[in-house]
Amino acid sequence: MSDPDLGDLQAFAAVARARSFRGAAALGGVSASSLSEALRRLEARVGVRLLNRTTRSVTPTEAGERLLARLGPALDAVSSALDVVESYKHTASGTLRLNVPTAVSRIVLPPILAAFLLRHPGIRVEVTVEDTFIDVLAAGFDAGIRYEERVERDMVAVPIGPRIQRFATAASPAYVARRGRPGHPRDLLQHECIRHRFASGAMPSWEFERGAETLRVAVSGPLVATAVDLEVEAALQGVGVISLFEGFLSDAFADGRLVPLLEDWWPSFSGPFLYYPGNRHMPPALRAFLDHLKTETRHIAS
Repeated sequence: MSDPDLGDLQAFAAVARARSFRGAAALGGVSASSLSEALRRLEARVGVRLLNRTTRSVTPTEAGERLLARLGPALDAVSSALDVVESYKHTASGTLRLNVPTAVSRIVLPPILAAFLLRHPGIRVEVTVEDTFIDVLAAGFDAGIRYEERVERDMVAVPIGPRIQRFATAASPAYVARRGRPGHPRDLLQHECIRHRFASGAMPSWEFERGAETLRVAVSGPLVATAVDLEVEAALQGVGVISLFEGFLSDAFADGRLVPLLEDWWPSFSGPFLYYPGNRHMPPALRAFLDHLKTETRHIAS
C-alpha cells in the first residue's frame, strides 16, 4: 500500500473534527466535493472505512477515531513546522552569504553593511573576500559583488555603492621632494613605482585617460605586492609612486600624507554590482539586503 497523501489526511482530520463535510469545507475554504473525493481516495488506500456518512451526520468509525487520535498531533506538528518556514517570508532573519573583492570590502561595503545590520538584528552576514571570479552559487553564496565586466550575464545585477569610482596616482611629499612631479603619465617610466600583482598573477600596465585619449604605461619599481595595505604603507614611507582605487588613498590625501599626481589623467569606471540568480524563492536575508540597497541608492541619488 502506498503512503496516503498528506492533503487527504488533512481532509479526513478536518471532516472528522467538524463532523460535517460542509462545516469542514467552510472552515478550510475548499469545496465539500473536494473533501469527499479526498476521503474516498484515503479509504481506498487504507482499505478501511474511516467515516460513517448519513444525510444528517458524519461520524468517525472506530478505525477513524483511532486514526484521528494519532494523526491530530502529527498534523499539528506539520502545521507548526510550516508556520516556521512561512515566517521566513515575512521576517528579516537568517544568514546572508556574500562573496566580494578586496576593494569592495574596504571601500564600498563597510558603511552599507553596518547600517543594514543595525537595521536588521535578526540577520547574520558572512562575507568572504576573494578577488578571483567564482561561481557564487556553486560555492554556496547567496550573492556576489563584482564590477560590471565580471558579472555573469545570466544573473540579476543591482548597483551597490558609488556609481563612479576612479584610480588615483599618488606619492608621499618626501618622494615628490626627492624625485619631482611627473607632468605626463609617460614620465612615470623614469620613476620608482609600486606595483600590484593580482591573485591570478597578472600585473597590468597602469592605465590613464584624459578626454578621448587613453594610454597604458608599463611602469617598474622596487616593490611588487599582492597586499594593498603593504603597498600603501610603502608609498607613505616614500618608496615610490602608487596607483590604486581612490578610496584606498582618500584618508592619506585628506591629511597630506600623500600627494595626488596626474589628476587630469585619473581614469574613472562604473561602480560595483551585487548579482544573484533571478528566482522567485529568494532567501529572506537577501531580499532584506536588496530592499536596503534601494534605500541607499535613493540616498546617493539625492
